[in-house]
Amino acid sequence: MIKNRYIFEHKGTQRIMVINNCSSNDDAAYSVVAGEEKCTTELFVKELPIKIVKGIEPVKTTVNERIELECEVSEEGAQVKWMKNGVEVPTGVRSRYRVKCEGTKHYLVIDDASKDDTGTYSVMASGGTSEAHIQVDLKPLKVFQDLQDMTVMLGQPIKLHCEIFPGNVPGRWYRNGQLIQPSDRLNIIHRAKIHRLEIETSSLHDAGDYTFVPEGYSQSLSAKIHIIDPPRVHLESLNFPDNTITVVAGNKLRLEIPISGEPAPRVVWMKGERVILDSGHRVHAETYGDQTSLTIEVTEREDTGNYKIVLQNEAGEATASVKIKVVDIPDPPEAPLVPVVGGDWCSMTWEPPKYDGSSPILGYFIERKKKQSSRWMRLNFDLIKETSFEPKKMIEGVPYEVRIFAVNAIGVSKPSEPSKAFTPLAVTSEPTMLVVDDVTDTTVTVKWRPPETIGAAGLDGYLVEYCIEGTDDWVLSNKEVTEKTKYTITGLTPGSKILVRVKAINKAGASAPRTLQHSVLVKEVVEPPKIRVPRHLKQTYTRKVGETVNLVVPFQGKPRPKVTWIKEGNPVEPSHVSIRNTDCDSIIFIRKADRNHSGKYEMTVQVENHVDTAIIDIQIVDLPGPPQCVTIEDVWGENVALVWTPPKDSGNAPITGYTIQKADKKTMEWFTCIEHYHRTCITITELVVGNEYFFRVFSENMCGLSELATQTKKSALIVKEGLQMKIPEYSDRDFKEPPKFTQPLINTFAVAGYNATLNCSVRANPRPKVIWMKNKITIFDDPRYRMFSNQGVCTLEIRKPSPYDGGMYTCKAINDLGEAQVECKLEVKGGFTFFELLQRGVPLHLIDKYMNESKIVEQDK
Repeated sequence: MIKNRYIFEHKGTQRIMVINNCSSNDDAAYSVVAGEEKCTTELFVKELPIKIVKGIEPVKTTVNERIELECEVSEEGAQVKWMKNGVEVPTGVRSRYRVKCEGTKHYLVIDDASKDDTGTYSVMASGGTSEAHIQVDLKPLKVFQDLQDMTVMLGQPIKLHCEIFPGNVPGRWYRNGQLIQPSDRLNIIHRAKIHRLEIETSSLHDAGDYTFVPEGYSQSLSAKIHIIDPPRVHLESLNFPDNTITVVAGNKLRLEIPISGEPAPRVVWMKGERVILDSGHRVHAETYGDQTSLTIEVTEREDTGNYKIVLQNEAGEATASVKIKVVDIPDPPEAPLVPVVGGDWCSMTWEPPKYDGSSPILGYFIERKKKQSSRWMRLNFDLIKETSFEPKKMIEGVPYEVRIFAVNAIGVSKPSEPSKAFTPLAVTSEPTMLVVDDVTDTTVTVKWRPPETIGAAGLDGYLVEYCIEGTDDWVLSNKEVTEKTKYTITGLTPGSKILVRVKAINKAGASAPRTLQHSVLVKEVVEPPKIRVPRHLKQTYTRKVGETVNLVVPFQGKPRPKVTWIKEGNPVEPSHVSIRNTDCDSIIFIRKADRNHSGKYEMTVQVENHVDTAIIDIQIVDLPGPPQCVTIEDVWGENVALVWTPPKDSGNAPITGYTIQKADKKTMEWFTCIEHYHRTCITITELVVGNEYFFRVFSENMCGLSELATQTKKSALIVKEGLQMKIPEYSDRDFKEPPKFTQPLINTFAVAGYNATLNCSVRANPRPKVIWMKNKITIFDDPRYRMFSNQGVCTLEIRKPSPYDGGMYTCKAINDLGEAQVECKLEVKGGFTFFELLQRGVPLHLIDKYMNESKIVEQDK
């Protein structure tokens, strides 16, 4: 056969191969070999397209019928492909589709058509395509009784019933498109033309659209089953006693309560008559699925109360109530009262808070502080159950304040308002050394010493009480307290016996009384006079001229003695000397003493026939006069001999010495040669040769140097023996010049709290006026600054500086010829406390500013 298909021809040098009846099998690569030469080519064979001569035709039929699609192609044995809706039709053994070929005719057969076979079918060949639409409809059905819509209470049976013809047609039941299968609770019954679906006990899942579909027919029967269930609130799931929910104020509360009911009930939350909306901001209600919730974003005290839930649907209505209890810290108690205050303790009481936070008060915390302080100190770490307390260990005399915290299971309340400030004060101890000082026919005078312990409350005075011996009826003698430690009880009955007691009084009250050990007989007793001259008056009493003389001479005697004063045999004149007498002493007073007041004063005290005398010697002294005459006795070498006579007026006091001074004739500046010299002649040595000297002498007594000095009338020239010195003449030089700073101020760093000094030096003649300035503002009488100027060195001392004292400091010197100034910068590091700045006089707004800038640490603000 190959030999017949392949023909080889030779034409000269050409070699030709001819292939008869070429097919696709001839599609290959061909080679020819000539000796060692080889030539290759490739043959491509292309088949002729198969054309569809007769296309398929549309078909319309019913289910269970036979469908046959036929087409005819241009060649026998051609391959075709059948498609449905663009997808190749399966033609396997188990396929519902069969394909057969008879010559040029090709067939697609569907033996038992169904509704799913509806679609567009096509046949494809290499040279063309043909398509047609097949429509498969259900067969018509006759319905005697259709399915009926039902509304069934949850739990009740469901029975669906229909009658169709023909009666032997089976069918399928669907719920919401899902095929229903028989089960223990669901029965499907088919008897002749009757089809029934029975459910023993309905559930919510049984609600929906039910459909009965007869097999092979185009008609279906439908019904809607509606399951209803009365609404219910399932509070038992909360597991709260008495349906009470407790929440802490400020927390978020989300209360979720299961509910049931079909259809889904309408839920309304209410508090009292107010409906809670789902659009509320802080309190809102929500319902979703089988739950309803109440949300309170931030619980408050006002949220406490009963909340009502109302559920409604077509099956009925249900209500339930829950109680929400918002617990919080209690309100602060009112300011405590301090009814009793002791020396280092007080008694305080208070009322419980008006609102206990819906939780019982467990106890209280107590705090106290000093009034001027801002730091509170807790007094108890264990809760106090009562509403009273006694703070102790306080400092007497310091004002305090106290406050209360209430505590419940939630926490501690805010503090109460502080109490009114109170100061712990203690009564003094009892007066001491109570004795009888004087007794007359109608009076008794007692005296005593102050209490040993007085305390911070001080001592306001004393109360004196007395009672008749044998009774307890104490009578207050002085209606107002007396500050003296001596008191005379008047208006007494002569011959009676009384007891006397004294109490010390201060702000804290009366002390324990001090009582006389024995009763006092009200009867005057004669006591001889006795002058008790003070020790300093037993010798000569000396005072300087112009000073005040105030002498107190005590005496004794009863009844009141008669006192007289005599000076040198004559009564003392009241115009020169003031004399004042009391029951127990005599006072001699000279406002401005002079020498005439000197002398011996005799004091006489007389009681009836009894007399006592004393002599007081008073000496008034003054500065002495100058020496009477100072002369130069001799001059030799570097020595000068001086002689003088004592002063005529010694100042009513012995001369204790002399002071000798010398002066160069050129300058006449006096210099002291010797002081406290006792003799009236002296030799001055080591004088400068060539100088001419004058000398003067001061006299001295216990009051000091004489106001004037006696000067030598002649001068003493110190010359070298054998030489005559010629004294040249000199012209005076003008030393005046304007101020000029020879040493400027230097920028300085200081530490807060430590003294700082600024120094500079200036030269000027005449002496300049020095002015210190801070930030261009002159510093006047400020106790924080001290300014010195010595030999041209100017110093500014800043006492314990603070950051407020930093800045630019200027020193300015001014005289008649001009002025000059220098500056420097002072920086203060460190800081003071708030009160230290305040004590230094710094204004409050500057304290705030510098406390922020310098980070000053506050202590007990």
